[in-house]
Amino acid sequence: MNLSQTPSSPHKPNVIGIIMAYNCGQMLARTLEHLPQGAYSRLIVVDDGSTDDTVSVARGLGLEVFPHAHAGYGGNLKFGLQKALELGADYMVEIHGDGQYASTDAERAIYKMEREDIDFLLGSRFSGHILQPLRDGISYARYFANLGLSTIDRLILQLPMSEFHSGFRVYKKSMLEKIGFDHTSDDYLYSFEIIAQAKYYGFKVDDIPVRCDYHDDHTSISLKKSVVYALQTFKVLGLYILSVWFGVPTGLFRKQS
Repeated sequence: MNLSQTPSSPHKPNVIGIIMAYNCGQMLARTLEHLPQGAYSRLIVVDDGSTDDTVSVARGLGLEVFPHAHAGYGGNLKFGLQKALELGADYMVEIHGDGQYASTDAERAIYKMEREDIDFLLGSRFSGHILQPLRDGISYARYFANLGLSTIDRLILQLPMSEFHSGFRVYKKSMLEKIGFDHTSDDYLYSFEIIAQAKYYGFKVDDIPVRCDYHDDHTSISLKKSVVYALQTFKVLGLYILSVWFGVPTGLFRKQS
């Protein structure tokens, strides 16, 4: 069966899994093996200008592939989200092509979103046992940086989440259609910008516990880029404060008619 076009029940929402791919040809088969059967109405691969055999491997696995010129992490994600919207998605699940995040939680995430009318759901590695990420192989630097950043984010954005910087996310169609992709970053920062925008525009954001595998091969952001990303999140929070507390409109945060 072609997993990219598994038929869905007419009573189920149209859930499209977006496999984010960039030079991860050797990891795709493992990622696909771990995807739960029946969780997705459709699977698509959005390839960010890979220079390895990612596209041919994905097609060989029976996946529907949408390659494009290299645009950066955020650019690739936005490309995938837009493509999923064009394909009629009700919900979009972000799946990392290296299999780092356990996408087996998709069905549980969709169930929670429908039951509690949630617009944007993130996975949290820190919900449950706070030391679990270390057991899963995360470095101490990333562990403590993530805890510190998430604490600041939680205080300013006033969102009831234990983590703001994981890669497991599920987006609801209506939220993306309202927020759009204007004025957002094509780099990793988009992942945080969309959270702040969702809060600003009054959408319901929540999280669920997820596990993450740091022991096998993966394509995590480099330490240097992590530092740049962390500093950029403070700028986003500053713009949020200007808009919410002082009524100063910015590109990211502006009242819509």
